[in-house]
Amino acid sequence: MKRTTRRLINLLLISAVVLGGFWSGRITVTAAKPDLMEVHYIDVGQGDATLITCGGHTMLIDAGDDTKGTTIQNYLQKQKIKSLDYLMLTHPDADHIGGAPVIITKFDIGKVFVSNYEKDTKTYQKLIQALDNKRLKYITPDIKSVYTLGTATITVIAPNDEYDNPNDASVACIIQNGDTRFLFTGDAGVEAEKDILDNGIDISADVYKAGHHGSKYSSSMEFVKAVKPTYAVISCGENNSYGQPHAQTLNTLRTNGVKVYRTDEAGTIVVSSDGKEITFNVPESDTWKAGEPTGNTAVKTQKETVVSQPAGITYVLNNNTRKFHVPNCSSVDTIKPKNREDTTKSRDEIIGAGYVPCKRCNP
Repeated sequence: MKRTTRRLINLLLISAVVLGGFWSGRITVTAAKPDLMEVHYIDVGQGDATLITCGGHTMLIDAGDDTKGTTIQNYLQKQKIKSLDYLMLTHPDADHIGGAPVIITKFDIGKVFVSNYEKDTKTYQKLIQALDNKRLKYITPDIKSVYTLGTATITVIAPNDEYDNPNDASVACIIQNGDTRFLFTGDAGVEAEKDILDNGIDISADVYKAGHHGSKYSSSMEFVKAVKPTYAVISCGENNSYGQPHAQTLNTLRTNGVKVYRTDEAGTIVVSSDGKEITFNVPESDTWKAGEPTGNTAVKTQKETVVSQPAGITYVLNNNTRKFHVPNCSSVDTIKPKNREDTTKSRDEIIGAGYVPCKRCNP
């Protein structure tokens, strides 16, 4: 029998089956079953590193500090990972990008996402050098841009602006697999959280990686209520010098009935999603114990120190972001000298000149 004849017969048979189903009213359209997705919140002490795998595709969000690069490399290799589809470095703080040069050197990487905040540090310079050595292009992804990871989708929700500090400039995203959703916000603080709420994207999620290691400067009540998470994962080091997670954040999560998992208590946490059900490899925390600051807290308490200002100063302007602040706002310390202007003008005069009030200090 000729090949063309066989094809014709096959087409006729298929048509008969479809028409038969149509006439009997039995035709159904079945959606593709979601791949199994695993989210590994890797224990890197006081820092962040999260591996996501789905249908043979991989993504790493952050890479701990410069002492954890090999640790993360070994963890990925134990998972039989040879390449990464995505490397997302939420912002340029050392505890998020320090280990990245090792990962960049040892693994093939597809796309690299970075914050729009550049930092003048040796750690940041080493990151850029490692990317250049591998001839890897890097971008800050646009808000509402969508990428695929197997059957999962990655939707970018931040940064929504240029900010005075690296934390608020964190790249943030929602990862959805089937009906399950996971939220990652890096170290985004209250100001950035407000901007996320204002951008119109649905941020509801089943699992929320608590912002900024459980710091009180993130995970505002308004934000957590919008997320409506069932679970929260806190990545922080045991007895860390910042006292994270802070009691305020734990109280917010507890008030909203959120089940908490902590790397300082459980080590690496692996969450699995089949598109419907979510399972954890460790039991939830039942301590609700806040951290206790240790060490040189005058330096390490996350910009709580009030910086003295010249007499008569009413506000501090950022000529780059066009925002204005009260002189003791924590964001003032991070304004680059070339962009900073101290003023004695009134609030109305400053707004009239085109500046907008900082959402952190509400001047």
